[in-house]
Amino acid sequence: MASPAGASARRQAAVMVGFLKAARDMRQKPLVIAHHAARSATGLGVWGQDTPREFRNGNNTAPDVYVGFEGAPGHQAGPLNGGARGGYGNHPTYGGFDQMTARVGGLWDSLLGEGRHWWITATSDSHVHWTRGGSDFWPGEYSKTYVMARQDYGDIMDALRNGRIFVTTGDLITALDVTAGNQGRQATVGETLVVNRRNRTDVEVEIRFRPLEGKNGNGDRPEVRRVDLITGQVSGVSANLDADTNPTTKVVARFGPGDWRRQGRDYVIRHTLSDVQTDSYLRVRGTSTDEMEPAADGKESPWQDLWFYSNPVFVRVR
Repeated sequence: MASPAGASARRQAAVMVGFLKAARDMRQKPLVIAHHAARSATGLGVWGQDTPREFRNGNNTAPDVYVGFEGAPGHQAGPLNGGARGGYGNHPTYGGFDQMTARVGGLWDSLLGEGRHWWITATSDSHVHWTRGGSDFWPGEYSKTYVMARQDYGDIMDALRNGRIFVTTGDLITALDVTAGNQGRQATVGETLVVNRRNRTDVEVEIRFRPLEGKNGNGDRPEVRRVDLITGQVSGVSANLDADTNPTTKVVARFGPGDWRRQGRDYVIRHTLSDVQTDSYLRVRGTSTDEMEPAADGKESPWQDLWFYSNPVFVRVR
């Protein structure tokens, strides 16, 4: 006999799937993005209320409605009043980002490795400002989600639905473009580059970012110290709904200030992924720190630990 807690969880899941079935048929489809997804996790990969199975079932039911989860949760000012970033009291964030996003080869990469269009966002989730005893910044004071869209609600929703998004904390950057090219074809964040294996299969990657001109909400002038290029293979939908790793994912290149060049207001990095023979994806992150991987967060000031993340560009080899 199932426990009451287990039965309740199944009822909630059934209600969610029922809503998604209705939502996918709406003329104007809503969006579902999971909120502080691993806040109830009790360890690294020890999931709580939100699970890989939930995300897969939701995305399978309505792939253009249930499209992602928060990379950087709100409540980032917690340490300024002695609390945890994001309110993650059971298991911490990493560089301010949820473990589902921050762990290379982790859950996000597991979903991307199935070819899922699964995107990350960031929110302020502002309830009570830290100067008033809370754990929050004002909306947009610390975390920002940038979308490539016109000043139009419909186009903004379309950009969110299709992953034309990057996120940053502390205004580390104000613009980011990631482009993959091959034989005159190009794709950017949220898109797919098609490569013909009978031709040259090198993929040319351009990363273009713009630092903050001026000071951020803390009065700092943050500087990007490193940019990482991350790739993983796309091997198809997993039969295991609980899968939460992608062992093919890795950081393939790290770039410092000596590796990028100024072009107008932007900095530009170029890198070649040689002889790409399998379906894959690439994504980019950057940091103001010297950490090779984002460390588990403690009570340090969030202003001293800034990161940005792009959403993926997919590569299909035919």
